Amino acid sequence: MEVALAYSPMLDAYDLGPEHPFKPERVTLAVAMMRENGLIAEGALRPIEFASAAPDDLLRVHAPEYVELVMRASGPGGLRRAQAGIGPGDTPTFPGMHDAAALIVGATAAALRAVLSGEYTHALAPAGGLHHAHRDYASGFCVYNDIAVAIAEALERQPTLRILYIDIDAHHGDGVQDMFRAEPRVLTISLHEDGRYLFPGTGVVTERGEGPGLGSAINVPLPPLANDACYMLAFDEVVAPASRAFMPDVIVAQCGADAHWSDPLTNLGVTLHGFRALYGRLTTLADESCDGRLLATGGGGYSWQRIVPSAWTLLASALTGVTLPPALAEEPDAPALRADEALEATRAVIASLRDAGAV
Repeated sequence: MEVALAYSPMLDAYDLGPEHPFKPERVTLAVAMMRENGLIAEGALRPIEFASAAPDDLLRVHAPEYVELVMRASGPGGLRRAQAGIGPGDTPTFPGMHDAAALIVGATAAALRAVLSGEYTHALAPAGGLHHAHRDYASGFCVYNDIAVAIAEALERQPTLRILYIDIDAHHGDGVQDMFRAEPRVLTISLHEDGRYLFPGTGVVTERGEGPGLGSAINVPLPPLANDACYMLAFDEVVAPASRAFMPDVIVAQCGADAHWSDPLTNLGVTLHGFRALYGRLTTLADESCDGRLLATGGGGYSWQRIVPSAWTLLASALTGVTLPPALAEEPDAPALRADEALEATRAVIASLRDAGAV
């Protein structure tokens, strides 16, 4: 299967600095590994054209004053003081920040258009997935919310569209959820480490949307050490049934790889085998729910030299249907985690979702 690939080396310009953990190299190395495994040269991944999002595109979800602030922060002088989440800390300024972030937005939006046009069934935007950016402030390394802009554009073009957003990043998909919390045409589902232990501290079971969008958000906060079995249980018992009930026209998935057991910023226990199984479930769910229509983005991942490239190459394998060597998912150094308590805690979260009528 040919899959639209929205990637260019120009996307590497989204660089928060040499000491920052959110490294553009995670994407560069992932695409290089896809190429090394024949996924690009043989045409399974088909590069598509895209352009930077224009200010009007960004204004679909971001406040005008925030976009203006990002533009000012992108100049050689940056900002004199931290504002709207931009400055020293998680999301520092850098020259050209607006242009770099807007190009990521353009890539993700083009990938979703490629799927909705019918030209492709699957698309991959590996530099996308900046799910923490909010309407009027940056957060968690994210300046503009490429996923939210792409979804908002799709809804504007096709008002009857129903979009399912699935987030498997270790961190709660708070920005996307917040922007569509009152939108019944968008169902957001986030599987993430419990916010009591991890940024951004949100994503509890009781966050279910509001107003006309009540019931449009489902959160599965997972305990520390949640492993492959926990994720599979949550997917099978929450994500899949919710998708069948919602009946989406397309699925957008944020596939951050920071739930891996070796990630230095999180406390979960997923393996590369687990990621491969999750990606297989995603594509199967899309086949069952919406004739296969699926956009996958990247996201977080801080074991950037080996794990993120391997995980996202496995993601590309699931999207294209091209079988890769088993060794790609092998981890001889993986610890033998006992996660009995984590599995019981996951079952308890799922039970609370059922009690609340969320699934």
